[in-house]
Amino acid sequence: MEYSPQLQTMYKIARAAGQQIMEVYESSAPMEIATKGDESPLTEADRRAHKLIVDALSGLPHRLPILSEESEAIAFDERSGWQTYWLVDPLDGTKEFISRNGEFTVNIALIESGIARAGVVYEPVSGFTYVGELGYGAWKIEPEGLAERIFPTTLTPDHQCLRVVASRSHMGKLEQQILARLRERFKDLEIVNMGSSLKFCLLAEGEADFYPRLAPTSEWDTAAAHAVLRAAGGDVVTSDFLPLRYNQKAELINPHFMAMADASFDWREIIQQP
Repeated sequence: MEYSPQLQTMYKIARAAGQQIMEVYESSAPMEIATKGDESPLTEADRRAHKLIVDALSGLPHRLPILSEESEAIAFDERSGWQTYWLVDPLDGTKEFISRNGEFTVNIALIESGIARAGVVYEPVSGFTYVGELGYGAWKIEPEGLAERIFPTTLTPDHQCLRVVASRSHMGKLEQQILARLRERFKDLEIVNMGSSLKFCLLAEGEADFYPRLAPTSEWDTAAAHAVLRAAGGDVVTSDFLPLRYNQKAELINPHFMAMADASFDWREIIQQP
């Protein structure tokens, strides 16, 4: 089954935003970096990608609310009435963008009743895109446009090797505790370091198995890749093993969560052991 026209539109918008980002990335001019109120960096690439995406989504026939990392703050009293809306991170991984390591993405998600229903994660440097929509599936699209259906890895009860994806800059005490429990269960534990939302995509395409994130993230950081992973067959749950949902409270900060390639595997027995 081909991906839906809606997903194709999201894909085209994400790639166009990526072109704006790459113009800044490849420019020989000094990179201007501002600091936002939360101390996170902001570049011209963030601003240009945000404008392109918001303008494009606003021009679609079904005009839905848009929440972007670079938008003005929107009160929860207003947001709480949104049934369906766009959740956008125009440039996920601004620090990676500034350090020029290539691991940054454009994220566009469609949220419906708190659920990440469809998502596009575009990697401007490589040109690869991950897309997914519940009920359709997930794909990895090559720079030339060839799309390949992707699936996460299935773990067997006697599985001895586990690939855990982790952030280069966020590996705290709680994550270390989980790694210790996983080492007790799996003979071989491989740590895959990766920045931005590409961590979820590695799980979706079968290149990693588990991603614990027990430190703050914003909802726009995760939604698009969350949709891709769920559409592929994986899942994302809180540390209490409840579904990760969006737009449920005033703060746009996610609870601690764990992303898993094989949602049917008994992770609870390992993670919640005494």
